[in-house]
Amino acid sequence: MFASIPAVNRAIVACERCPRLRAYCRRVAREKKREFRDWDYWGKPVPGFGDPDARLLIVGLAPAAHGANRTGRMFTGDSSGNWLYEALHRFGFASQPEAVSRDDGLTLTDCYISAAARCAPPGNKASRAELDRCRPYLGAEVTLLARVRVVVTLGRIAHDSWLKAAGWWERLAPRARPRFAHGSAATLPDGTVVIASYHPSRQNTNTGKLTRAMWDAVFRRARTLLGPP
Repeated sequence: MFASIPAVNRAIVACERCPRLRAYCRRVAREKKREFRDWDYWGKPVPGFGDPDARLLIVGLAPAAHGANRTGRMFTGDSSGNWLYEALHRFGFASQPEAVSRDDGLTLTDCYISAAARCAPPGNKASRAELDRCRPYLGAEVTLLARVRVVVTLGRIAHDSWLKAAGWWERLAPRARPRFAHGSAATLPDGTVVIASYHPSRQNTNTGKLTRAMWDAVFRRARTLLGPP
């Protein structure tokens, strides 16, 4: 269906499959947040970001309304991104520990970031139908990112979405599917290792459900599995 990662990204940016989400993203981009009133919001579906030869794939939930929906790049411009890029930099996957805009010079090495949904959903909750309509993009990335050996899923929805996009949901019996639990790792029949993690949302990090030590352990494990940068 898609010949390259850039082709997938172009299709994502132009996508209009989910009217509710598109209307919401446009409204947020028009009304803005007071602290970002001088920003020209992206307001479109957010494409994946990273190294097309990556061996590490990270799957998040969806763009944040005033994060990636504002900046146009995955996990850029919000607190979740601060957690993610600091860890990626610490373990040799990112060129710098923070991400503020698409032109901040950040590059990823051996790592690609995707998501279950590409539009910011109201209340951070996309419907099942919206997730289903968006999943072919993740499936295309799974096919094209042929060198991926480790997948980190951020939250249960991202975890299940990746299993479905990669075909494991149908190919494995329910009892054989990797279950979501923070820090759990499962090796699939093709050798891919999927590591589950709580999402670094404020709800998880501010309450201590996800600590820095727990978070770093996920990426330390990914780095150990893949070897030195």
